[in-house]
Amino acid sequence: MTSSRRQFAAALVGLTAKAERPIAGSFVNDAFALGHRLRDRAPFQKPTQQVRLPLVIVGGGMAGLSAAWRLAKRGLRDFVLLEMEPQAGGNSRWGENEITAYPWAAHYVPIPNRKATLVRELFEELGLMRDGKPEERHLCFSPQERLYLHGRWQEGLEPQIGITRKDQEQYTRFEEKIEEFAATGAFTIPMGAENLRAAELDQLSMAAWLRQNAFDSPYLNWYVDYACRDDYGASAADTSAWAGIHYFAAREHDDEKGPFTWPEGNGWIARRLLDKLGRYVRAGAPVYRIGRDARRWRVSTGSAEYLADAVICAAPTFLAPYLMESAPPVRGFQYSPWITANLTLDRLPRAQRGIELAWDNVIYGSPSLGYVAATHQHLHSKLERSVWTYYWALAQGSPSENRKRLLERDWNYWKEAILNDLTRAHPDIRACVSRIDVMRLGHAMVRPAVGFLTSEDRRRPAARRKDGLWFANSDLSGISIFEEAQYRGVRAADEALAYLGTSRPIDL
Repeated sequence: MTSSRRQFAAALVGLTAKAERPIAGSFVNDAFALGHRLRDRAPFQKPTQQVRLPLVIVGGGMAGLSAAWRLAKRGLRDFVLLEMEPQAGGNSRWGENEITAYPWAAHYVPIPNRKATLVRELFEELGLMRDGKPEERHLCFSPQERLYLHGRWQEGLEPQIGITRKDQEQYTRFEEKIEEFAATGAFTIPMGAENLRAAELDQLSMAAWLRQNAFDSPYLNWYVDYACRDDYGASAADTSAWAGIHYFAAREHDDEKGPFTWPEGNGWIARRLLDKLGRYVRAGAPVYRIGRDARRWRVSTGSAEYLADAVICAAPTFLAPYLMESAPPVRGFQYSPWITANLTLDRLPRAQRGIELAWDNVIYGSPSLGYVAATHQHLHSKLERSVWTYYWALAQGSPSENRKRLLERDWNYWKEAILNDLTRAHPDIRACVSRIDVMRLGHAMVRPAVGFLTSEDRRRPAARRKDGLWFANSDLSGISIFEEAQYRGVRAADEALAYLGTSRPIDL
């Protein structure tokens, strides 16, 4: 057994413990069987009809929905968006039960930077901002974050309980370094430019950068590693130092407000976009081939073949070789596997020392990223029941090994792993939970691995094209956040409109 596998197994000690009450649940939203058919190039049902359209969008995550939003705003009405899953939204999908709506993945968006004009335009349109100011009712209620450390809960995620003067000095020096990086203007959201400034930072890991700068505080190292796992699904040792610094240096903190969040997380945004764009969306329509003839593109699903002058491929870029014979080489793209789970609680656990239940709740030293409480944004004065959305990026070990583990382990294994992890902070958790539904994401988000952001491998699929097809997934940025998905979708839409002669692209 490798060291990474030993670490993984150690995190799950006690998996045979018996629950105090029966807990229902299952795997949900499993799509790997269809993905494996594409991977194995298995035959699909031939389409029974042909549909002619100027443009087709492949993929209904936030990049695809953003492309559709831009097309509709610029006046294009004759297009279709094809989504493999029964529900569009990608990592912004959501669920709902008798207690509350809840997220399945992305669950917040920070207050957009002043230069994030596309996000601000959308948020003004959705009523989240007014005249450049956030609408307070959509901002996260207090307490926002808490950390379980040394047997009690503290406010905020930066460890404070038990730290020494040396730790505090390193915190201060780290913050000063981040302020210096932020002042350079090299770290922006969205990234936009394909040639990154401060590119030398991409050639070493975030963990190596910490060592180079004599940051050896275990608390600071844990906090930075948590940040990398949270946004990238990778440990600090496997994350580019440029990306690790970007996490801290790219956001403006003028008023420390935010983030935007809702019971269903970013599903709130997806819902509003689908309300506007639903007539263009065909969910449950997996694309299995994108081909080119002399005049147009042929996009094949099991029910229809779409003949289009232009195609925006907003699905993850690694799928391109399985969908297209003429796809550019796709190398260097690594994707982090995750599990997320929604736990239905019939009562809240007994209060532990420290602050009360927050929106985001993290356990120090846990292999997981903790949980968010979907009912935190409810206005009721007292809630007996809740839904907690639990996040676990499988960052230890190789992504391929962890994808295999996702499929080999049954639901009971993951249920027990989750409960044993939460028992550290909530000893009575088993008496509170009545249901745990688990979603497995083999390719949840792209990893900004060392050297990837500045590589030709990343830039090649993102390059401007002249054949009427554009890639648009957030993985082209190397960072899977809402702003990058929106930027990639809008950029592809503008280039497609210019190609079709419908509109002129703008400089983003």
